Amino acid sequence: MGVRVLSTRNLSKNMRALTCKAWGPVTDLVIEEWDDPVPDDEEVLIDVKAAGINFPDILIIAGKYQDKIPPPFIPGNEASGIVSAVGSKVTRFAVGDKAIVAPRGGAFAEKCKVHRNAALPVPDKLSFEQAAGFAVTYGTSYHALKQSAALQAGETLLVLGAAGGVGITAVQIAKAMGARVIAAASSDEKLEFARAAGADELINYSTQPLKERVKELTGGGADVVYDPVGGEHAQQALRALAWHGRYLVVGFASGDIPSFPANIALLKEAKIVGVWWGTWAAKNPALQIQNMSEISALVATGKLQPTVTELFPIEDFEKAFQLIIERRALGKVVLSLG
Repeated sequence: MGVRVLSTRNLSKNMRALTCKAWGPVTDLVIEEWDDPVPDDEEVLIDVKAAGINFPDILIIAGKYQDKIPPPFIPGNEASGIVSAVGSKVTRFAVGDKAIVAPRGGAFAEKCKVHRNAALPVPDKLSFEQAAGFAVTYGTSYHALKQSAALQAGETLLVLGAAGGVGITAVQIAKAMGARVIAAASSDEKLEFARAAGADELINYSTQPLKERVKELTGGGADVVYDPVGGEHAQQALRALAWHGRYLVVGFASGDIPSFPANIALLKEAKIVGVWWGTWAAKNPALQIQNMSEISALVATGKLQPTVTELFPIEDFEKAFQLIIERRALGKVVLSLG
């Protein structure tokens, strides 16, 4: 192992980190000291300034996610900060660079290391707080709409949970791709947030029948459904697909995993496609780097404008997580460590 350069800033060998000592609720997390991580030959180490919270973090902490991490561990899957050390085989980053990282755990800490393929430069127009909420949500939605759905300009996308962390990025990215976007959410406040992000049509599925309203707006159905929510609205959204529609299974923020009637997929010659961005990115590093470069270019031209709606110091992590658990968050929730 070789570390090419070490920063002189923050000489303490013990970082503070949000720690999961046993699977359970987020209220059981504690802030503890850990030994500073040391990058290997192919890794980048950053001094974390901010870290984004995502719904899967809650499942990981509870031991209910697809990939189970044995406690004790530091949760968190995206962060931004300043590069403080790089491995001997790392050429894309140098000490002092601003970087976004997407680790598989470890982001909710003062220092975080990742493989070089899981790091990217912070786009010029983004603050650390904006960058901290960039990788997972925009990475997920861009991969979902580009690779999984092959969304085309002029097609119609229905986004469930359109005001949430990934939902709002799907709205923005789809508009940048030239699609028509129908935003669906549970309150008028959330829908106005989605409208401000570019949504063309709005459906409040607390007061309106989802399937019927989509068909009224489209004259036949949506070409693509983006569903990070699951639960009671999933079957209605599936039935609202057009011929040869694509249904993207992104997550289950409602807590309920839906069961789909196979005959609906048959009658529409529709595709039900799972989207697991983290694993896809690990298996396709070159494509992932290309995706993030394209997203960064959209940010640079102003077509995407990452928005942080809630910022909490790490000491207030319980309040931050509760916004997501109760599905009250509009956009991105971020922890500050700087």
